[in-house]
Amino acid sequence: MHRPSADRRPRARQRGFTLIEIMVVIVILGVLAAIAVPRIMSKPDEARVKAAQTEIAQILQALDLYRLDNQRYPTTDQGLAALAQRPTVEPMPPNWKAYLKQAPVDPWGKPYQYLNPGVRGEIDVFSLGADGQPGGEGVAADIGNWSLNR
Repeated sequence: MHRPSADRRPRARQRGFTLIEIMVVIVILGVLAAIAVPRIMSKPDEARVKAAQTEIAQILQALDLYRLDNQRYPTTDQGLAALAQRPTVEPMPPNWKAYLKQAPVDPWGKPYQYLNPGVRGEIDVFSLGADGQPGGEGVAADIGNWSLNR
């Protein structure tokens, strides 16, 4: 008995997408993107604000260690660089050691600000926010140790 070859078997109907179906999918994706993109785009700025708050808390811990070792915080002139390099400006710290690997910069690439004595407390450590200017609102607002739950 002769068997039919595989080539003679009926093939399943292959069906592709029509142009209308593809266009409907593209429109749906466009609508979803229009809704989602603005929400996603604001997330990096919010993440930078959170990162600045976390870094300020770490800087405050390093400053507390500096104070324990040297009986005082660095002066405003010595700045936060005193946490990474031995100060060259008086008063010289008697028991200095490296408290940070390098002088800290905020998530926007600008140095953190430091005041001793501070305006809002014994010391102030803060970032000027996204705009790099004092004051501001939203992500451009100053972020400082006064706004942390310490």
